[in-house]
Amino acid sequence: MKVLISGYGKMGRIIEKELLSCNVEFVGSSEDVCSTDPALARECVCVDFTTPEAFRQNYRFIAEHFKAAVVGTTGWDDIRSQVTDYFASKGTTLIYASNFSLGVNALYAAAQKVSSMLKGAGYNALIEETHHIHKLDAPSGTAKVLGGIVEESLGEVPQIKSFREGEVPGIHALTLTSSWDKLTLTHEAFSREGLAKGAVAAVFMTESIKGVHNFGDLL
Repeated sequence: MKVLISGYGKMGRIIEKELLSCNVEFVGSSEDVCSTDPALARECVCVDFTTPEAFRQNYRFIAEHFKAAVVGTTGWDDIRSQVTDYFASKGTTLIYASNFSLGVNALYAAAQKVSSMLKGAGYNALIEETHHIHKLDAPSGTAKVLGGIVEESLGEVPQIKSFREGEVPGIHALTLTSSWDKLTLTHEAFSREGLAKGAVAAVFMTESIKGVHNFGDLL
């Protein structure tokens, strides 16, 4: 298996380290993935952790030329169906997620269960997310997914608050409040390593899974 990373920021370097620890052949990274030799691309899984703008420009090339793609870039929810349909039309495997952390995906599952139990019982929902000051989208993709889960399961639209502080890797908290009690579910990332481990797990999944999938659904 060969992997090329689109975007080589902090996440790209952490993912490279994780790939090498798993004995995956890392062929390099590219700030301009569209300049990749198509012959090389056909042999590679593209791991994309870029920016919303870059992914919007690059996803067609990735779908047309790469063997498969693992996408952790957020901020393209408004064109999700367009992107997923394009990958499907090209027969290119795509695994995407607003957050590849296994812990965050466990938070999603817990939020769905708890919200379903409390539906109609008089609870209001608040989601608070805190990230480093370099994060480009707000609310975070993770908060949006969490909000969608709560809205569907609780039957109430949650309020979402975003905070940008220092170098915080990521904190997401769901608070369900009634007039008599309060319940809070929180996930706090200590580093980006959890995201990298999940992304590399998705890379291995592309060997046996075809089609377009949300990482959480595969879990």
